[in-house]
Parts: sequence; C-alpha cells; structure tokens
Amino acid sequence: MAKHTDIRIIASKLFFLPIETRVPLKFGTETLTHVTCARTQLTVRLSNGNIAKGWGETPLSVQWVWPSASSYNARHKALKDFCVYLSKAWVEFDSVGHPIEISYDFQQNELPSLLNEFNRSQTSGESMPWLAALVCCSLFDIALHDAFGNALNLPVYETYSSEYINRDLEYFLEPSIKSNIKFSDKFPNDFLVKTPKTSMKAWHLVGGLDLLEEDELIGDEPDDGHPIILSDWIQSDGLYCLKIKLRGNDSIWDYNRIIKVGDIAINNGVHWLSADFNCTVNEPEYVNEILDKLILDKPRIYGMILYVEQPFPYELESNSIDVHSVSARKPLFLDESAHNWELVRLGLELGWTGVALKTCKTQTGAILSACWAKAHGMTLMVQDLTNPMLAQIPHMHLAAQTGTIMGIETNSMQFYPDASSIEEKVHPGIYKRRNGKVNIETLKGPGFGYRIEEINRTLPKPIEVFGNSE
Repeated sequence: MAKHTDIRIIASKLFFLPIETRVPLKFGTETLTHVTCARTQLTVRLSNGNIAKGWGETPLSVQWVWPSASSYNARHKALKDFCVYLSKAWVEFDSVGHPIEISYDFQQNELPSLLNEFNRSQTSGESMPWLAALVCCSLFDIALHDAFGNALNLPVYETYSSEYINRDLEYFLEPSIKSNIKFSDKFPNDFLVKTPKTSMKAWHLVGGLDLLEEDELIGDEPDDGHPIILSDWIQSDGLYCLKIKLRGNDSIWDYNRIIKVGDIAINNGVHWLSADFNCTVNEPEYVNEILDKLILDKPRIYGMILYVEQPFPYELESNSIDVHSVSARKPLFLDESAHNWELVRLGLELGWTGVALKTCKTQTGAILSACWAKAHGMTLMVQDLTNPMLAQIPHMHLAAQTGTIMGIETNSMQFYPDASSIEEKVHPGIYKRRNGKVNIETLKGPGFGYRIEEINRTLPKPIEVFGNSE
C-alpha cells in the first residue's frame, strides 16, 4: 500500500570535482595520484506535491573500481560518461516509494541493462565491471536518501522503519537455507544501533608506498605541514588502529611489511592492526602461512591483528574459494566481493565471517547487506574509498548507525587533506582525527545532516541537468 510520504525523482544535476593527492596511494598493481569526485543534486516530489532536494557524492576511484592494464584515461572517461548516462536514467525511472524501494528496483531492473547498453556503445573493447557501475550509481542513490530525509524534515536513519517503507525486508532479502531466520515484518531499523556513537576510533591506512621511517625519505616529499612517516602520523593524530595494505603476491614482502609496521605500532602505542591483501591472493595457504609464521615469531603482532580483509579476487561467484582455514585463524572480511547481500550469503557459505560496507556501493545496498549480515551473526566494518567533502558524511553515518567491529576506516586526511577544508569549517571532527578518533556530533538536521547551506563551496557549472528542479 502506498504511503503519503512516497517520493518520485523529477530532476538531477551532475558535477565533477577533480582532486590531486599529496602522496600516491597504491591499489593492487596501480597507483592513484588524482581522482574525480562525482556529485549530484536530485530533486524529488512528495505525493502531496512538495519538492525537496538531496545531495550525493562519490570519488570515481578508477584503480579500485576497475582494475585493468588498459588505459587509465579511457577507464576514467568511461566512468564519467556512465555517470552522465545514469543522471538521465534516474530522472526517467518511473518509480515511487521510499529510497530503499526505488533504488532497489533501479539496481535490479534498470542498472544491468543500462550497463550492458553502455558497454556495447564503447569502442575500447573492455567492458566496465559491475563494481564500477555500482560506484557510478551510488551518488544518485545517496542523494535520493538525503532528499527523502529533507522532504520529511527527518534524519535519514529515522526513515528506515515501517512508518515510511512500504515493503518489509522479506521482499528484499532471503535468509540462508541453513537458518530459521525470518525477515517478514522486519525493517532496517530493527538491525541498526539503538544509540549510535558520535565518536569512533579512526583506522589509518598504511599504503604500500607509504614511508614508514626517516631513513626512507629522499627529499621530494610534500612540505605542507602534514606528517609523512608513520610514527609522525601516529603521534599527530593519536592513532590506535592501522590498516596495512599488502601486495598479496609477494609473501616475503608482505610478512616483512607486517613486522615493520607492527614494530612501529608497538613503539608508538597503537593497539590494533588489520591486514588487507589487495584481492590478489589465489590460495588460502598464502595467508595462512603468513599468519602461522607471525604467531610463532611475533605473537604480539599476531594478536594485534583484529581482522584480515579481502585477500581473494573480486568476483566471488567465479572464484568460490573455501576460506574456512583462514577465518579459523582470524576474522575474514569481504570487501570488494560484497556487492550485495546475495554475495554476502555466498561468502558466509565459503567461510567469510565479516562484511566491510562501503557507501560507494550504494547506501541502499550497504543497508540491506548490513541487515542480512547482522541477522546471520556476521561482523561489520565500514571501509573507506578515501572519501573527501560530502562523500565523507554518509560514510561516517553508516559506521555509527550499523555498528562495526571497531570504529571506521578514514584516510582522506592522509591523501588529500586540504580537499575538504571548506567542509571542515562546519564539521571539524569529521575531517581531522583527534586522539585517534573522529567525531560526528556536528551532523545535525534532516537528510544526512550535511548542513549544506553552511558549507560555502563554489561548485563548477553542472555537467548535465535533467528534468526541472524548480
């Protein structure tokens, strides 16, 4: 039955905001030195005729969403072109309801065919992968949730109940056949944290190219007042948690990197580590041998490892590796493979124990995956895509509202700290880490609490405008 709060999308505006990194960030076999943030403003109409607007933003991180040996420029252009393609498609999508319902229908019924059409129209010969399509879709999805909150003058997470959603979770989710879990008469608010934290521990990313000690400096590092070596970051930001990016195809390098970072962590009062093997591992034995050697040679560092993240290839269905032997040693978290709850279900069957959520794979998808995972006893984490500016805000909300194994990964202040200087004036606790934590108490008001009218960022001219936003 339709609700008086149901909305329909009537207009979109699309903006591209380029950002340069201060230091390079390595993703798998590629290195990121600049990124384009795609931002949209969606206009929606309530069933009573009232109009509201919402904002969404996602960094188009080419190397992460579309790993390939083909031209960066070609992939980058394709991502931007697909955002334009989607900007029109969202406005033309004739669906009414809650954002979770509208976006779920769009992702199920429209996005696959739109991606196929787009890929057929490309001359490069390489098809854009589904993860890239989700990332391009995510800014519109996020903006839709923000617009709905603004339309009702409510924070986004207060709208995830039966009062505003027409369909219960049984419509969207199916439990594991081995469980007696029921999703009927359940809604996302049943799986959210009852009293969300406003302060969370911040995970710092130790990239594969990051400098660890002074003897690694060569003199061409940025002189901008921000730390360079790891110990300086730890002391400056009061860090307690370090995520270590590894190669996944060089076990000696990976082992030594963990030891080196671990020793620095111990000497500087860090409590926790995580190990990210970059999706390049093909056999569980690779990870197991490193963990087993650590527990014998460096038991303290082994004990500091809170979880292991996505060692194995992105596409879980075509790489259905039994990983129970890894998760028997340490909690094992899906990240790039966790495109939706169905893949989370497959992951659980294969032995994965946790899910790393990302808003860049859509707010809707993250919420539904969180509900499925929590219902089945899986642990959650919220991982970063080096989110600056507006992209950082839904990212922070997701960790606070869903509840994580520990805090949130947040690293935009490492790789482009000045990109968010305008937003930082309104939300100082979100764009700087203090005493090892971030603080979201300034996120107030409807939608995602951007307080966008207070953020005096001058946007470029829209790339595209569809529909009538007035």
